[in-house]
Amino acid sequence: RHPIMLIPSAAPASRGLSLSMRAAAWPLLVTPSWLSARAGHKDLVVLDCSWYLPSMKRNGLAEFDAEAIPGARFFDVDGTSAKGTGLPHMLPDAASFEETMSSLGVGANSHVVCYDGAGIFSAPRAWWQLRAFGHEAVSVLDGGLPAWKAAGLAVTPGSSGPLAPPEGGPWKAQDREPRLVKSLSDMRAIVDSKCADVRVVDARSAGRFEGTAPEPRPELPSGHMPGSINLPFGDLLEPIGEGAAGTRFKREAELQAAFASTGLDLDQPFVTTCGSGMTACIVALGAAQLGNLKVSVFDGSWTEWASAEGTPIEAKQKGHK
Repeated sequence: RHPIMLIPSAAPASRGLSLSMRAAAWPLLVTPSWLSARAGHKDLVVLDCSWYLPSMKRNGLAEFDAEAIPGARFFDVDGTSAKGTGLPHMLPDAASFEETMSSLGVGANSHVVCYDGAGIFSAPRAWWQLRAFGHEAVSVLDGGLPAWKAAGLAVTPGSSGPLAPPEGGPWKAQDREPRLVKSLSDMRAIVDSKCADVRVVDARSAGRFEGTAPEPRPELPSGHMPGSINLPFGDLLEPIGEGAAGTRFKREAELQAAFASTGLDLDQPFVTTCGSGMTACIVALGAAQLGNLKVSVFDGSWTEWASAEGTPIEAKQKGHK
C-alpha cells in the first residue's frame, strides 16, 4: 500500500538559531506558585487535560475525581474529539468545541491554564486546540499536577458541579486557524514538494521514525514521511525531581540545543507530527517558547499518514506490520 524506501543513516547538520517571531501575549508556561497566587481569579479557568496511552494503564477522569487542583474542571480529550473519522482525538468542528469550552466555564475574557497528571504530556494538545480555534489566552502548567503536589500545594476531589456565567460573556470559537492545523492533503503537498518550503518535524521515538521499532498500533508500519526530521518529544523534557514522578520542559538553552541538533531553522515554517497528534503539540509548544508561535500540527499524524493509500514511507528497514 505504501512505497517504502530504505535510507542510509546520517547525522543531522547543526545550524545556529535565529529567532524573529513575535513574543506570546500570554505566558506559554506558568509555575505552580504563579497559578496558586491567582487562585479564584474571576477570569482564570483551570483545566485538567489528562490523557494516557493504554499502555500507561491510567485513567485521566478517575484520577481527576480523586485529586485535582482546586477549582479545576476535566477536559475530556477523546470525548470532545471529532466523531466518525476512524482516527484518535481529531479536532472537532468549531461549534462543538465552543460548546465544550462553554460547559467548562471558558468565556471571552478567560485565561485558560491547562495541566495533566504526567507533568507534560497531553496538556499541550489542549493548548494547541484552543489556539487553533482562536483563543490566545491559554497557558500550560509546567510540570502539571506532579509539580503542583511537589510544591506542597493542596489538591481536592475533582468537581463537575454548576458554574457561574463567565466574565465578559461567552467565548466564540473561530474557524480553524489554517497556519496551525495541517490535514492529510496539506501533508501530501508538503512531502511532494520535498519539504522545500515547510519542514516536517516528527516527535516519535528514533526507532519508530527510522522503522526499526514497531508502532504501538500494530496495524501500522513504522518509518517516516520522506524529507521529515526526527526530534523525539522527550528530548525537550526533563524530570521534575524533588521526588515527583513527572516531566517538565527543559530550560531555554537546552531547548535551543535540542532544536539546533536537528539542523532546523526556527524561523522557517514547519509542521509537527507524531503518532496521533498528541506529543507533536509538545514540540509545537517548545518551539513557541523559543519565539515561533506559527508552528503547525498535522492533526491525524502518523496514524492517518500510514493508514492512507499511497502515502510514501521511508525506513532504514521495512516497517513493522
